Amino acid sequence: MSLPTIRAARTSDRDAVCDLLRAAELPLDGVPDDLAAFLVAERDARVVGAIGLEHYAEGALLRSAVVDPAERGRGVGEALVQALVRRAQQERVPQLVLLTTTAAEWFPRFGFQVIGRDAVPASIRQSVEFTSACPASATVMARTL
Repeated sequence: MSLPTIRAARTSDRDAVCDLLRAAELPLDGVPDDLAAFLVAERDARVVGAIGLEHYAEGALLRSAVVDPAERGRGVGEALVQALVRRAQQERVPQLVLLTTTAAEWFPRFGFQVIGRDAVPASIRQSVEFTSACPASATVMARTL
């Protein structure tokens, strides 16, 4: 089976993205209404994955990486992360940071390394993800671009 299409998210994708996030028990706090900095994976006119980028003064936060369970193991998540990293590089983001409770073993393949919370730039530490949406036990990872 071929990969789904990766495209910029539209406001009309919000319900589908939120449904995927809820099903994966990922936080909805801070997901913007317009999804302007999100990408989605689409197959047969259906959103089957999503990933977001939140910009801050000292870098960006990779957030809400999610794939429909029926699509897992087919390269959808990998395609989403690679597309988001390319976008961040084009936008000259110096560093990508993420929080995860379930995928710390998965993200190193994309160049992410575990870091301490105190190593995260102050502007990113003020994000909803850091202040309330993700538990303090979440693994913090970063990649310099």
